[in-house]
Amino acid sequence: MKKGDIYEGYVESVSFPGKGYVTVGDRRAMVKGVIKGQQVRVRMKRVRKDNCQATLLEVMTPSTLEDAKPECPHFGSCGGCAYQTMSYDNQLRMKNDMVADLLRPFLERENVTMEEPLASPLAFGYRNKMEFSFGDEVKDGPLALGMHKKNSTYDIINTDSCKLVHSDVAKVLEVTVEHFRHTGNSFYKKMQHVGCLRHLVVRRSFATGELLINLVVTTQEEIDTDAFIKQLCELKLAGSIGGILLTKNDGVADVVKSDETILLYGKDYLTEELFGLTFRISPFSFFQTNSLGAKVLYGKVRDYVGETKDKVIFDLYSGTGTIAQLLAPVAKKVIGVELVLEAVEAARVNAELNGLTNCEFIAGDVLKVLDEISEQPDMIVLDPPRDGLHPVALKKIMGYRIPELVYISCKPTSLARDLELFFNGGYHLVQAGCVDMFPQGPNMETVVKVCLE
Repeated sequence: MKKGDIYEGYVESVSFPGKGYVTVGDRRAMVKGVIKGQQVRVRMKRVRKDNCQATLLEVMTPSTLEDAKPECPHFGSCGGCAYQTMSYDNQLRMKNDMVADLLRPFLERENVTMEEPLASPLAFGYRNKMEFSFGDEVKDGPLALGMHKKNSTYDIINTDSCKLVHSDVAKVLEVTVEHFRHTGNSFYKKMQHVGCLRHLVVRRSFATGELLINLVVTTQEEIDTDAFIKQLCELKLAGSIGGILLTKNDGVADVVKSDETILLYGKDYLTEELFGLTFRISPFSFFQTNSLGAKVLYGKVRDYVGETKDKVIFDLYSGTGTIAQLLAPVAKKVIGVELVLEAVEAARVNAELNGLTNCEFIAGDVLKVLDEISEQPDMIVLDPPRDGLHPVALKKIMGYRIPELVYISCKPTSLARDLELFFNGGYHLVQAGCVDMFPQGPNMETVVKVCLE
């Protein structure tokens, strides 16, 4: 067996996040984007004694779990949604099983049953934010704007009919690519570091229907922003355009970041509503990408937190303070800690908008800030980045010896690693459940509650 060889095999199992395993001869290869029970043709891309990886070329025989027809015309060519051939019930069950397999050692150790997964209220059209990339579908082809082609780092698929977003977003995507095909502005080539057009980021508020449109470019070419604004404002939308921004980014990394952001039209924020509270969302602040799913997720968090009267709660890795503000009306005080200053500033603005006076938001690394807070928490809520908790931060958190903690995770592999450390520190798992924030894809949000002996 060597790199580039093509084989056929049966997907025997799938682990989080959507990693399938196919036995080829005496080797076991990992393949992304497959479903348990499929017969597939794959190409080997990495061959090691203990680590073989392959790329999916073709599904020869579908799985019995595949009981739906894809709704998106880009399915198969786009590198996004892998699960559109499954009914949403089957998606939910398979994803929940993947997370349960990761947490099984802890569930069995504590004799805890994984709760039934909670579904997203919408299986399609649920995303309130999408980042699209400029490029071409084939080398030297016409300008494209959309998602990356499946199994490709560079090729871009025009996804103006993406089913994960509202139709207003698709209209913005279509007029943007047509506009810049006409102007002749070039897209940024990541290897050569030349070109202008990089990304289009569109946010949409489910509460108001407003759009916040952010065009990300380099400074290598001039952009006729007046003409671009005019075309966008002429669109017939179900909602409206709240703001249009131009972000300049001359960095070499293929990420959306700002060297300078200019407001071209309207305002530089949207507002969203959860549980009767208003949240102002700025261009680069974090907010759950599934607004309706966020209500389900945070409802579960409130249930896990339980009685909060007269309690001081720490919301660590608090982002724009959504969880802190949901808990504040029924708590003595909530202290949020977040590394990103822009998110902290947004949290303070949102707390003021909502008339909450018992919220305090601190900008800084949890590792350092915990040493500076004089209050002793009665409850801690954790919502760390994908890589989970830093071991030193986790040690400090356990050092409070508070009776209960609630941990929210978008990457259950990190959660499983951290749970082992909590267990070594005397904590036990008492509740665990999943909320699907990403229908049609493999990811799940997981919420657990741990208590001291």
